[in-house]
Amino acid sequence: MVRGNKHLGNLSFHGKSPILFHMILSDRDIRKAIRNKRINFTPALNLKTQLGSCSVDLRLGRNFRVFNHSKVAYIDPMNSKFAQDMMKEIILDDREPFILQPGDFVLATTVETIELPEDLLGRLEGRSSLGRLGIVVHSTASIFDPGFRGVVVMELGNMGRMPVALYPGMRICSMSFEELSSPAEVPYDKKKSAKYLHQTSAQLSKITEEK
Repeated sequence: MVRGNKHLGNLSFHGKSPILFHMILSDRDIRKAIRNKRINFTPALNLKTQLGSCSVDLRLGRNFRVFNHSKVAYIDPMNSKFAQDMMKEIILDDREPFILQPGDFVLATTVETIELPEDLLGRLEGRSSLGRLGIVVHSTASIFDPGFRGVVVMELGNMGRMPVALYPGMRICSMSFEELSSPAEVPYDKKKSAKYLHQTSAQLSKITEEK
């Protein structure tokens, strides 16, 4: 086993070709990355309550988008007019709960804005305590590309049979960080097709912009 290259993580050599193992940052490395401004959070995290062994907890924001079931009969992802009409924005007061009904799917934001470097990706996961209530935080979009900048938008769902009250400011999800084998050649903030760069709210799907 070879260690030491900050971009190569752990390497194991079998014959001539190295095999790369994914390296997930530990709590001490996350703390160091934040201190050195390699990973940036705004507002700053409370590491006493938000730092885990290999991830950080992020808090639920006040911005949500919900589907207009009564206004739109179906979703046509290729019709830009449908995209504008299919969801409405809800902004809660600080202490107002959002009641997530069974089977519901909504977009929600975190309090924190995150900035990732060119050689780290972020991986979004739910919290066990909320998962035991039936709450999931993403359906497919769990990876945040190197170079991502903006608030985290979650795809919240209630898989249970009971409505669940979610409060702004509660710890809603966790994010871990994985080292790339080398810095991305074209990080997210350099992509012309980066549709959700610098997002500050739960933006609608922009699939109609794809070519």
